[in-house]
Amino acid sequence: MKTIHITENAVRNHEELFPNLESKLQKTDPEFIELFDNWAFDEVIRQSQLDTKTRVMMILASTIASQALGEYKVMVGAALNAGLTPVVIKEILYQSVPYVGVAKVFDFLHATNDVFQERGIELPLEGQSTTTPDTRFEKGVEAQKAIFGEAIDKMRQQAPKDQIHIQDFLATNCFGDYYTRNGLGLKTRELLTFAMLISLGGCEPQVKGHVTGNLNVGNDRTRLIDVVTQLLPYIGYPRTLNALRVIDEVVPPANIASAAGTAH
Repeated sequence: MKTIHITENAVRNHEELFPNLESKLQKTDPEFIELFDNWAFDEVIRQSQLDTKTRVMMILASTIASQALGEYKVMVGAALNAGLTPVVIKEILYQSVPYVGVAKVFDFLHATNDVFQERGIELPLEGQSTTTPDTRFEKGVEAQKAIFGEAIDKMRQQAPKDQIHIQDFLATNCFGDYYTRNGLGLKTRELLTFAMLISLGGCEPQVKGHVTGNLNVGNDRTRLIDVVTQLLPYIGYPRTLNALRVIDEVVPPANIASAAGTAH
């Protein structure tokens, strides 16, 4: 049988998230594990400037959007191993609801609670809400404008009368109920939203809007490409290339010669 070689970097990065894990796939599919681990846990990570916690947060968001429940549950354990708090993990999950839909998040809530209970984490966690029924609209619009600027007013003004309630829901629910919560900052929440949207696929108009939103809150082109790169092993090349195309449309590469342009 062929000897399988996992690089030192891959072993170290894997061990950081999954200490003392005995991989069943390493016994049943050793060649696949060699290929995947050396790429995803070595080559891909070497391209990143993200710290481990941020990288794992993006993967959690991506697996929710991708409906990868088994991988998500494993990554919740990895997130705790990496030092993410239960509050942060739950906030990532709550943040996904307005983008993925509760029907797709329901099982993830139970899976998260199962892992927490296995780890002896007492539930419910401390509440993180900062708005009331009377303030959620105002605070939601405030969060929207912090991300998208005065374009929010234009969106509301141009909305057909029979759709204005959707704009109200965006302000009160998506932003007022979720973006205003404690546990995660606005900059991180917007990056998580970007990770979810590119993982869903077919959301390029929304990805484009949130690329702009990320730029407005300080997540630059380099950071967005870094997130896309780190999610590549989890979402595949088609969604990755779609995400890169949208980034290039919003913020074109400056002084970067393409491989095609420099080839001879």
